[in-house]
Formats: sequence, structure tokens, C-alpha cells
Amino acid sequence: MVQGTTSDAGKSVLVAGLCRVLARRGVGVAPFKPQNMALNSAVTSDGGEIGRAQAVQAQACFLEPHTDMNPVLLKPSSDTGAQVIIQGQALTNMNAIDFHDYKQTALDAVLQSHQRLNDQYQSVMVEGAGSPAEINLRDKDIANMGFAEAVDCPVIIVADIDRGGVFAHLVGTLELLSESEQQRVIGFVINRFRGDIALLQSGLDWLEQRTGKPVLGVLPYLHGFHLEAEDAVATGQEINADEQCLNVVVPVLSRISNHTDFDALRLHPQVNLQYVGPEQEIPAADLIVLPGSKNTRQDLQWLRDNGWESAIARHLRYGGKLLGICGGFQMLGDSISDPLGLEDTPGTSPGLGYLSMHTSLEKHKQLRQVTGKLSLPGQQSVAIEGYEIHMGISDGDALHRAAIDLLEHDFTVKEGALSEDGNVLGTYLHGLFDNADACQALLQWAGLDQARQYDYRQRQEQEINRLADAIEQHMDLDTCFTHLEVWPAPGAAD
Repeated sequence: MVQGTTSDAGKSVLVAGLCRVLARRGVGVAPFKPQNMALNSAVTSDGGEIGRAQAVQAQACFLEPHTDMNPVLLKPSSDTGAQVIIQGQALTNMNAIDFHDYKQTALDAVLQSHQRLNDQYQSVMVEGAGSPAEINLRDKDIANMGFAEAVDCPVIIVADIDRGGVFAHLVGTLELLSESEQQRVIGFVINRFRGDIALLQSGLDWLEQRTGKPVLGVLPYLHGFHLEAEDAVATGQEINADEQCLNVVVPVLSRISNHTDFDALRLHPQVNLQYVGPEQEIPAADLIVLPGSKNTRQDLQWLRDNGWESAIARHLRYGGKLLGICGGFQMLGDSISDPLGLEDTPGTSPGLGYLSMHTSLEKHKQLRQVTGKLSLPGQQSVAIEGYEIHMGISDGDALHRAAIDLLEHDFTVKEGALSEDGNVLGTYLHGLFDNADACQALLQWAGLDQARQYDYRQRQEQEINRLADAIEQHMDLDTCFTHLEVWPAPGAAD
């Protein structure tokens, strides 16, 4: 199990890299995270929902994601409440105190899922959540040492030296663990190191002498590295200044979800993607994208409070394009109703009014992977694939004019909506830009005349392998995997 001194210390990345190291040596390995809190999620092969980080880790294992890989997922809808998803299915909304009381029941699901993976694979790589040294969360813990103790699992602790204070983070975390928890820590990994390792060596020697634990590896800072973020919005750009550029703007809603939809755009060399937060100036753009939301009506009000309603109207008057995805699609309609109070207080909110439709939030969540065809004005149809995660059901005349045909069994079904002038597009599909052909078509629709293909999925594979190569070079894998009967494994697979 990989645990971290803080959030974003490198747990997700280290697990993904170790998974690829094992998988390409022929070891049957699967990822596992007992409890995840994130608004970036993925639809699994068995029709459930898990955190996106575990879907990426499954990719590192050459596996399709499965609900057992993340049996407890919490999707915050406010500062004190979240939707609770157990083994892929939405159970209910709970506040923090109620979920604390529910943890013993959740632990049963965690242990069931973990046992199934153990029965199926030679190795299971487990990711913790946050830090194991959060004293106020130690009681009934199922995310870190509580889980490790329950299944008798060895633990690696990772810390991010780029943040500063790495020795304090590691020593302090270890000191705050119980004696039995300290004993199961087999070593430390220091992540994102820049510079000459010789200048760090005296600190590593001190750390090992002070704690009695080995440093299993010092991983280098990988410049330009990209792996889908679990929750934090990534902002790095890779624009080619010599090419025509499309300006894309995305509002960072208060409950933005699945912002990994935009990673392919952010990394595309012809796209200047700008995230705009609260009270920030809204720049001119060729394309505005309204993203998904875990609290659609509240985030619609957030848009209005931050001046987006008038900015979008002005944008469209000047010929710009507008795309809404999932919750952003719902905002484009005439109204959104939440009669059961599934996301907030019950009620109805007026939409932005660009598509003639109404959305009602219903208890049953739509979860599915889909394929089909994207047909935009003046272009040939291209293949598209993605996934749906939403609780709303939309209805209205706008849905009769759609740019996407989904393939269901032996027939096609219209999905989403396209305005009569072709400037406003809405869809429930996440992952639109991950497919190279679909991404190229959407950029051309938005005004990039010479849009070229960008293979985001190939980039994902390159980055996972780059990470695994760094781990092979800079970690003591023999000590790390000393508990695995299948180690040392044969050479890397093709």
C-alpha cells in the first residue's frame, strides 16, 4: 500500500507507475483504493463509477476499470456533504458526521472488493487517501492505516520534496502512527526531486538513521509529465506558437466535475486553454466550454454571480462557439428542476435558454460507456466514444437536432443537441476530446481551420511508460517487492 504525507504527494502516480512496472514484467496486478473523495470519475466495464485515478491505474495494468478497484467513492456536493457511491452505485447523500458513523458498513464493502481482487490477481497495489496522520480521522479509518491493519498490508510512505519540508513530513507522519502501524511501514519514497542527488544524500542518511526505515527511492521531477489528476485542476500548456491557435475558456465552477475532459485540449499544441475562476476577468475566446458539475443549479447561479451570463451572450453575438458537457449541457436549456433535492434544496432554476429543453434530476444515475458518430455542420461524420455520468433526464425540441448518433444494439439514438445556427452544442458525453478524430472535428467546428490530430491516448501510454522507466531506474524494487512471491519477475513484456 502506498500512503502519502499529504494530499497530492504522489500516491496515485506512484501506484500507477508500480502497476506498469509489474504488468510489463508479466505479473498479474490490479489497482485498489479503499476510499476516494473526488469529482473526477470514470465509468467501469461493469457499469459502475470509480475515481479516475483508479481508471488510469487500471490502464497501467493493461486492464479495464472495475468497480472493485475503488469500492467507496465520495463526490462532494457541498463543503459538508457528498454523494456516497458504494461498489460503483450511488447509495445516498450524507454529511460528514453521518458518513463517519457509516464507515463500518463501508468497510465491509471495501474488504469484499479487496478480497475479490486478491483472488483474481497475483498482486494488488493499494493507494491511500490524504495522509494517515490525520488524527481527527483515525477513528474508524478505512482509507489508510485502518485498512492496512485490517488486511495486514505493508506500507510505503511517499512525500513530495518539491513542496519543501520533506524530512519533517516523513518523520512527523511516522511519529504520529501507532506502534503497530509504524512497524508495517517498509520504507519511504521521495517524489519530484530536482538537482544533484549527492546534495541530498546527507539528509537521506539522517532520515534512515532517525527512523530506522530505508529510503526506497528518490524519483526525479519529470518535466512536462502528465497523468490525469485525481481532483486538482491542471494548468500546464504546450502551445506551438508557430501554428494557428484556438482560444478556449472554461469556467472553474465551484463543484466542477470531470475536468479531465479538457486534458486533451490543454495538451494540444494548437489550443490555448484558459481556466477562469471566481471574480477573474473573462477573456475573449473562440470557444467557451461549460463543464460538468456536482451541483448544477448552484453552479448555474455561480456563473450568473461571476458575470458569465452576459459574457456568453456577448461571445455568441460575435460568432463564438459554446459547448456544454453534462451539467454544462443542462445549463444551456430553459430550466433545471431538482424536485427531490438530490444535489441541493428542492426547486427549479431558469437555464441560460440557448437550447429548447428542460432537465429534471432523478434519483437513478445514468452510467454507461458509449460509441457512435459525431456529425458537425459542413464535416463528414467521425467515430466518437465516451461515457455518461449524470442524474438528469432532459426533454424538449432541441433534442431532435443533435450532432451525435449513439450506436445501441442494432440501431442509432440521437444524443445531445445542436442549436439551429450550429453555434451551440450540448452533450452528456464525457471524454469527447480524447479521441483524435473527434477532437479534430470539434476544433474545426470551433474555428480552427487547420486543426491537426493529437493522439491523447498515445500520450497517456507514453507518460505511464516514462513513469515506470523512472521507477525502474531510481527505486530499490527488490526491497519494495520483497513481500511478493512473484518477484523478481521475468523481463519486461513487449
